[in-house]
Amino acid sequence: MLTPPDIEQFITNGYIRIEQAFSRELADTCRAILWADTGCDPGDRATWQKPVVWLGDYTQALFVQAANGPKLHAIFDQLAGPGQWKPRFSVGSFPIRFPTKEDTGDTGWHVDASFPGADSDANNFLSWRINIHSRGRALLMLFLFSDVGESDAPTRIRVGSHQAVARLLAPARAKGLTALELSNLLSATDNCPEIAATGEAGTVYLCHPFLVHAAQINRGSQPRFMAQPPLFAAEPFKFEGKHESSYVPIEQAIRKALYNPETVSHTSSIDDA
Repeated sequence: MLTPPDIEQFITNGYIRIEQAFSRELADTCRAILWADTGCDPGDRATWQKPVVWLGDYTQALFVQAANGPKLHAIFDQLAGPGQWKPRFSVGSFPIRFPTKEDTGDTGWHVDASFPGADSDANNFLSWRINIHSRGRALLMLFLFSDVGESDAPTRIRVGSHQAVARLLAPARAKGLTALELSNLLSATDNCPEIAATGEAGTVYLCHPFLVHAAQINRGSQPRFMAQPPLFAAEPFKFEGKHESSYVPIEQAIRKALYNPETVSHTSSIDDA
């Protein structure tokens, strides 16, 4: 489904935008369910009392269908490798962002952690960890269930930031860093260009797991409906010990960040950490 230039964009920029990953009709039907669960009336703005309404993991068949279309599955195989990812049985949580002028306090730049450490708090994801092998996570995914324009709280993305993050994670080896520890180092990505994850309902952004991103407030006129599930990895990714042609784009992006192509075969092993 992805062309060679598409894959090179993913490796270099850290994301790829998939239009019509699921149908607008499916998005509309799912959004009606979400509206009902917010407790708000779509036709009565007086009921839109909170700037952000969080809705839990959605496992209904329609949501699972949106996350598991044949187009997406084919692209998962291209980016992560066949058998290297796990099908979604839900579409994750929804931070529904309503129009506001308030600072919501949750718009900082970050990288999503993917596994708990020995001392992590199950209820505090800032204490969860991420490592150079991206243990547990193959992709960050952004599913747009409503049309999202520049003013509608699109997720902000630092283009190419995944490569800087790979270099920040490499010294921590398999243990990795907590989300909080890593967030304190993200000034290294301040000069990365920024784009907004806009698109029509049914659009999906597939992002490298190390990509730095952030929320923003909704300055538009309608709520934004977006899910942000991870694509779980079947096993940690590797960067050495395989034939050059065997590295999938997720691995190629990190190898590009860590190694000079002329000297990659002479570097000390990270996989043995």
